[in-house]
Amino acid sequence: MSTTAGQGEEDVVVTATEPAAEQARELMDGEGMDAGEAGLRLYVQQGGCAGLSYGMRFENEPEPEDEIFESNGIRLFVDQSSLNYVGGSQLAYEGGLQGAGFHVQNPNVESECGCGESFRT
Repeated sequence: MSTTAGQGEEDVVVTATEPAAEQARELMDGEGMDAGEAGLRLYVQQGGCAGLSYGMRFENEPEPEDEIFESNGIRLFVDQSSLNYVGGSQLAYEGGLQGAGFHVQNPNVESECGCGESFRT
């Protein structure tokens, strides 16, 4: 199922900020991936001191059961199980003295661990 950010129910949409989308496009280009077909998979897995953690990886194409969100020129692939945890989230890219990286701004999080790497809903 394909969904474009801004359509459908707002609580199940996953978006990316412009800086996150720009960084993802640059990384995909560096890997020789076609940004029109490829995307960034956002998933949730068991682990971390709070119980759940995020995972991300680039993929050339979505899986048949994925939800596909288009935001600021990139495609985000989210499986249905992960969508239960990340619906309504925004992928951001932050840089600074502590290092640069992607960060999930998730409205469903009740608590995060001290390092910010895992969460609980």
